[in-house]
Amino acid sequence: VQLQASGGGLVQSGGSLRLSCATSGFALRYFVVAWFRQAPGKEREEVSCSSSDGSTTYPDSVKGRFTISRDNAKRTVYLQMNSLKPEDTAVYYCATDFEAPRCGSSWHRYDYWGQGTLVTVSS
Repeated sequence: VQLQASGGGLVQSGGSLRLSCATSGFALRYFVVAWFRQAPGKEREEVSCSSSDGSTTYPDSVKGRFTISRDNAKRTVYLQMNSLKPEDTAVYYCATDFEAPRCGSSWHRYDYWGQGTLVTVSS
């Protein structure tokens, strides 16, 4: 099982980025995949989640700005981030939870993680 996150970079406040999470070694269509982020000195935070039934979840901090989507045929999960703010600066990770039937698990329960991609939003 592997997940590889990419697409991070430096962007100005108000800009957009699209992150990709390429997966292999498992059938993406059957499993929950989420995006998390962690800023220096802060706890890891879930920013979006996609369940196998197509449902998605977002915390209030990104709702309306971030959109998660998946292409099961390409085995890839995307995170479209719009209206970025300096407080969105963090390392972003994708992860999958093989046990959960839907989103809602704590990050501690996720089984496999990508390596992270850095997003820096300048003011």
